[in-house]
Amino acid sequence: MRSGAYFEAHEELEEEWRSAPEPERDFLQGLVHVSVAWLHAERGNRPGCERQLAKAARRLAPYQPWHRNVDVAAVLRQVERARVLVESGSLDLPGPDV
Repeated sequence: MRSGAYFEAHEELEEEWRSAPEPERDFLQGLVHVSVAWLHAERGNRPGCERQLAKAARRLAPYQPWHRNVDVAAVLRQVERARVLVESGSLDLPGPDV
């Protein structure tokens, strides 16, 4: 994700998500939603981006502040900043630091 390879990140995370134990699935799926949100922004799909940002926030929130060496609170701040940008009409999102 950090390199901007959102589709590839989505594929890798989805593969891990499918085989993960139940307590990890929402966390991994939340990261999938982050990646897909940025992919939708890159492709100009505002409604898709908005939906994915909302899903990411909902799934990741219970894992704050840290989970699996990921600063989930920071990721959620990035998701919120992206949501505000998208709401203002911009899809020019700074890359997520995940």
